[in-house]
Amino acid sequence: MNHIFISIGLSFIITFFAIPIIIQIAKEKKLFDEPDERKIHKAVIPTLGGLGIFSGFMLSFLLSVPSINGIEIQYFIAAFFIIFLVGIKDDILIISASKKFIGQLIAALIVIKFGGIQLNNMYGFLGIYQIPEFAATILTLFTIVVITNSFNLIDGVDGLSGSLGLLSTIIFGSYFYYTGQHTFSILSFALTGSLISFLIYNFPPAKIFMGDTGSLLIGMVNSILVIKFINVAQLPDVKLHLSSSPAIGFAILFVPLFDTLRVFAIRIFAGRSPFSPDRNHIHHLLLDLGLSHKSTTLICIIANIGVLLTAISLQQLGNNILMIILLLISSCLLAVVLQIRKNRKKEFNTNDFSENKIVNKKNIFSVYTESIEID
Repeated sequence: MNHIFISIGLSFIITFFAIPIIIQIAKEKKLFDEPDERKIHKAVIPTLGGLGIFSGFMLSFLLSVPSINGIEIQYFIAAFFIIFLVGIKDDILIISASKKFIGQLIAALIVIKFGGIQLNNMYGFLGIYQIPEFAATILTLFTIVVITNSFNLIDGVDGLSGSLGLLSTIIFGSYFYYTGQHTFSILSFALTGSLISFLIYNFPPAKIFMGDTGSLLIGMVNSILVIKFINVAQLPDVKLHLSSSPAIGFAILFVPLFDTLRVFAIRIFAGRSPFSPDRNHIHHLLLDLGLSHKSTTLICIIANIGVLLTAISLQQLGNNILMIILLLISSCLLAVVLQIRKNRKKEFNTNDFSENKIVNKKNIFSVYTESIEID
């Protein structure tokens, strides 16, 4: 238990004191997020918050985890450093999506090949159980890349990606601690402490953004945690056995995962790259309803918790039925949001048209009166 407190406390303190320094340096060196037509913010804001998250997380993890707890730690750290380098370069210089993707693939392969993180059993999902090694590697690679990018893509509103990451790491950390997986518990809680500290500066109104450095790191850590969770929770002799761990794992990361898969599908069906930018994310839809950043973040967190509680309470139904129920619930909620958004746009266009008519009538009247005066 002492290691848990140390990991949370150290990561919180390091990140808390690092971020003000990072903000000051970013302002002096003009390392800002420049507003454009897609950006929600209109002011320039530093984007190097991920540097503070990474510093607190890594130092805390290295100092807290017992050296005897598994050889996989060194490979996790190697993967985290690759993700950090990819993210920090993109935050400062901007790199292409293909180079970011290659960096993620390399980090994921290190975790799979040397770190022992692999989905080699679907536990009955889609009727699949044990998976051949090559197929398991491809499936795990896909899972890690999607989850890593999901936290990056959901990072469009103050506090959202950090809050979702905080929720997931608290859940994973608590589960791994209860089941005796102390290395992964410390891994979770080290990131928890950094995210709590970061959110102090990022919750609306944001003083700093986490950038790709932070969001990619959160995604990579969560991809490792959820795969480990799925494999551990299905063990027959584990202290807290969960009969539908793949569906529950999906529910823990529900908002970023569902939103990313939905947006990827929309872009692919439209004949575009899945990484091409647009305004189809759930936070964009909620903002279009007139909600604030804080309200959008809170709604997403509440929705994620609701889906998770539903998954846990219905886990006896099995992965297939449970996933169908979760997708149906989320699709219905999304349909409601889209319909409200459509009605608001229609109402806005109608009001705008009426205002234009009034303005045009006033202009016609003024021209008519001016012609009378001239005559």
